[in-house]
Amino acid sequence: MKILLTGSNGLLGQKIIHKLRTDNNFELIATSKGDNRVSENNGYLYLSLDVTRRKKVEEVIININPDVIINTAAMTNVDLCEDQHEKCDDLNINAVKYLSDVSEKINAHLIHISTDFIFDGNSGPYTEDDTPNPLSYYGLSKLKSEKVLLDSSCKWTILRTIVVFGVAENLSKGNIVTWAIGEFEKGGSLKIIDDQYRSPTLAEDLADACILTAIKKEYGIFNISGKDIMSVYELVERIALFYRYSTKKLSRISTEALNQKAERPKKTGFILDKSRSILGYDPKSFEESLEIICCQLNNNKNIKQ
Repeated sequence: MKILLTGSNGLLGQKIIHKLRTDNNFELIATSKGDNRVSENNGYLYLSLDVTRRKKVEEVIININPDVIINTAAMTNVDLCEDQHEKCDDLNINAVKYLSDVSEKINAHLIHISTDFIFDGNSGPYTEDDTPNPLSYYGLSKLKSEKVLLDSSCKWTILRTIVVFGVAENLSKGNIVTWAIGEFEKGGSLKIIDDQYRSPTLAEDLADACILTAIKKEYGIFNISGKDIMSVYELVERIALFYRYSTKKLSRISTEALNQKAERPKKTGFILDKSRSILGYDPKSFEESLEIICCQLNNNKNIKQ
């Protein structure tokens, strides 16, 4: 199976590279904007590709003619999306249109990543059939990206996910788990939101879901997240307990007091019955995920948190 991956320099993209590059059942073409940030460059081909350039997207993908396209490229900084609508639209909506159009031309299966932020958080956890109502421009852009596929004639799968975390090389954007570990190491005070609830997702689990979807040729919408629903405060507290950091400087703050630019849903979380039964998706517990990250950080001192 020939797979073309977009956004390969990101956290999820890097995990997919490492899972597929040594598997002889796959021919992997990894693409991202700029140079390859992954130090291990054997077992796959890397090409620089800006997915917001329609002609380049068509040229590269038609030339490669992949069986599957996994789109992990996105603008995911929720507050920045509030300020930069045009840039957000280009990456989160327009690029998906370009990818869906070319997928239809070459009869490729397009796997696209969406988010829990398409929901308002008033009735979580959510199934795949619940009605979206985004509160932020980021959430709206991802909902619009889903509509692009719903209106498309290409073969598509949408994998919705929540708070993806993990470690990788030279990331341009951090995640809450590695951020919290770094802050605990510094020994500073932490004020953490205690009234927003999520199901944090290990990047390796999401990568597995992408690969399972490609192998099984399953189409439609699937929820992909961790199995544990917790407040953001509990998430950080569980990190502290796992790594045996002191929680004396850990305190609670409300969403209202934090006054973030973009509005966030209060409680999301996903019901995973569909992805478990159809894809065979089996996420790890939060503590199992932290154990994996602990081993990765210990064994790869050059990984930047």
